[in-house]
Amino acid sequence: MNQGWIYQDRISQAYEGWTVLNYYSQKYAHSTQEEWAQKLVDGQIFLNRLLAQAETKLVCGDRLAYHRPPWEEPEVPLDFETLYADQDLLVIIKPSGMPVQPGGGFLEHTLLGQLHRLFPEETPVPVHRLGRGTSGLMLLAISSKAKADLSRQLRKRLIRKVYRTLVDGNTMPDEFTIEQPIGKIEHPKLGYLYAATPNGLVSRSDCRVLRRNTETSLLEVDIHSGRPHQIRIHLAAAGYPLFEDPLYGIGGVPKNHDSVPGDLGYHLHATTLGFLHPSTKLWMEFSSTPPPELV
Repeated sequence: MNQGWIYQDRISQAYEGWTVLNYYSQKYAHSTQEEWAQKLVDGQIFLNRLLAQAETKLVCGDRLAYHRPPWEEPEVPLDFETLYADQDLLVIIKPSGMPVQPGGGFLEHTLLGQLHRLFPEETPVPVHRLGRGTSGLMLLAISSKAKADLSRQLRKRLIRKVYRTLVDGNTMPDEFTIEQPIGKIEHPKLGYLYAATPNGLVSRSDCRVLRRNTETSLLEVDIHSGRPHQIRIHLAAAGYPLFEDPLYGIGGVPKNHDSVPGDLGYHLHATTLGFLHPSTKLWMEFSSTPPPELV
């Protein structure tokens, strides 16, 4: 059992006049209205630090807090390999199956949970993130200087990130670039998720075929932007979804409403990571051997 968690919300103008019960049941559809009503009865939800009532109408600026009791988290791989560490940063290899941050039933069984346990005084902060099913290289900042400088490098697209993945299909060009915008779309269980959408943010992936199989292909992908689930969305939008991806199908949109981004099955590994060290200003580059199916 973990220690439980407090989920906090601040009410915006859009939700003014909604009741507490309607707010939770409409915004967080992972629980039914009856389940949210029971949480209110059990004293798990507070409004401005006082026990909340189901029919109380919300005002802009109100603060809600859902005190989730301790729960047993799903088992995931919790060990990761450290390739480099100094006073500024950390470079690790994340295993497939380990979530980076809390969400979807995970709290302590996450990379951040394990880092906080190992570094309670100064927990490293991810500069970028990998999906739960994605394995490979991750960069984390420790010092305040590193956090600021590496975040700047990420925004200016100065950090090199190269991946390997297995996709459906074998008719794509030897080299091709995808520039499909990525943005939020509605999702009945999560509220929203990221997908291919014409009004999304500009993003770019450069792809190169390493091997063609009977029905699949092994690709190397260099991403110049870092949108959520970018490689999965881009290749699906181009007509080559990741092999056995339970979520994104051709077109770069969800295949169904039952799957979520954290579902496993696809094959994606971060093989190369390069950046300027925030203190020495020297270029550093790391590599990680992909799993057998991506060799």
